Amino acid sequence: MTARLRLARTPGIGPIRYFELIERLGSAEAALEALPGFGFRPPSERSVEEELETLARLGATPVWFGDDAYPAPLSRIADPPPFIAALGDLSLTAAPVVAMVGARNASAAGQRIAERLARALGEAGFTVVSGLARGIDAASHRGALASGTIAVLAGGIDRPYPPQNRALFDAIAADGLALAENPPGFQARAQDFPRRNRIVAGLAAGVVVIEAAARSGSLITARLAADEGRQVFAVPGSPLDPRNAGGHELIRNGATLVTGAGDIAEALAGSIAAPARSRTAPKRQDRAFSPPPAPAEPPVGNGPEAENSLLSALGPVPVTVDELARRCHLSSGAVAAMLLDLELAGRVERHPGQRVSLISR
Repeated sequence: MTARLRLARTPGIGPIRYFELIERLGSAEAALEALPGFGFRPPSERSVEEELETLARLGATPVWFGDDAYPAPLSRIADPPPFIAALGDLSLTAAPVVAMVGARNASAAGQRIAERLARALGEAGFTVVSGLARGIDAASHRGALASGTIAVLAGGIDRPYPPQNRALFDAIAADGLALAENPPGFQARAQDFPRRNRIVAGLAAGVVVIEAAARSGSLITARLAADEGRQVFAVPGSPLDPRNAGGHELIRNGATLVTGAGDIAEALAGSIAAPARSRTAPKRQDRAFSPPPAPAEPPVGNGPEAENSLLSALGPVPVTVDELARRCHLSSGAVAAMLLDLELAGRVERHPGQRVSLISR
């Protein structure tokens, strides 16, 4: 085991080269002996032993490519991770999995759609996977917490990102599943998120895109899914909101338009086993389910950070003032004051039922 982990952790040895070396030389041990001749320096045996000890201390399970517990759909992508750390319920990968991705600066309406769709998918027997990012990812996880959701981390299994989603990560690790390709303690870099996305897409039978701009990481996930033969779905939105441009482009290029969980179940019916109508684990059935946790450090007051949070949550689709306050983690008084300033500036429009929308420029 340590030889395989040393090979996987060698700088410059990615998944494709890892498997090529083992196939060519017959074993991880033989590949390690040959590495210096190729100009590579593997880590020490002690360093990978420490990694495994850290995973054990965290309560995480090491899962190797080829193990019975390794997710079968993930093993069939072009560059599967040789090794993943799993924290939580690995059986969630055995159910039909649907990925949900979208904008980090998602509107309140988009987050509401994501939560409701994820909840409906969970109730229909699907497992929802996403990347724990702000916005649509976090909303999707919250919606599916009661039925079980999978979070794929770009960093180590003990380094959820962003830090504001730590409480959400803890809830997923307790009642769902967290997966990480990188070693514990590893802080994700920009280039690690696209690599994370290939795992999100690889676990799933289909990928649902909600609010994705014309050039966004969500479209990378959709492309990776399409390249691996997965189905791509998109939720349409207001054409006045640029956050919907990418999803609309996907629909024009053949993605399935989604208005509810039934559209996804129907489209996937021919390619996967029918999901169980109720697969909620006993630990989730036998206790009252708590509401999804809020980010740990919400913006407060009425400064620039709070105003930016409010503007991100607004869009052409009207939402209630109460929902804005809840999504932005602001007091109703702070939201009312900022909305008044935005209304006087001609940036928001009021609608019946205490709803407001952003005026497109």
